[in-house]
Amino acid sequence: MISFAITLGRLLKGIVKAFREKEFQVLFLLVALMLLSGTLFYVKEEGLSVLDALYFCVTTLSTVGHPDFEPKSPLGKAFTMIYIAAGTGLFFGLLFDLAKHILGTREPNVVREDTAKTPSPDGKSAGRRR
Repeated sequence: MISFAITLGRLLKGIVKAFREKEFQVLFLLVALMLLSGTLFYVKEEGLSVLDALYFCVTTLSTVGHPDFEPKSPLGKAFTMIYIAAGTGLFFGLLFDLAKHILGTREPNVVREDTAKTPSPDGKSAGRRR
């Protein structure tokens, strides 16, 4: 139980840190819109309850899958294919960004080629010293 509390604390701290960045906020909003649109679609088109539709959407985007449900209508099947293709990348992007904040890692500094070299006084390129 103690390890669960520690893990939950790290998760909450990571979420708070992640929400300070605009990129995470945008990913969160896009994933929330994906889940909302999917939930509304499956409630209306497939007749699922709101909770069942949301559950199906989360398990679909996380690539776990739902063992007992598959769309019955042709429109539901087409929507699901597009939903998976569009939403899975967004969902994993959100999880990757969150994991980055939980673990406290940062992306390595990328040195652009055009700024990595400065011309020397004689006109030849010389590497920049740090």
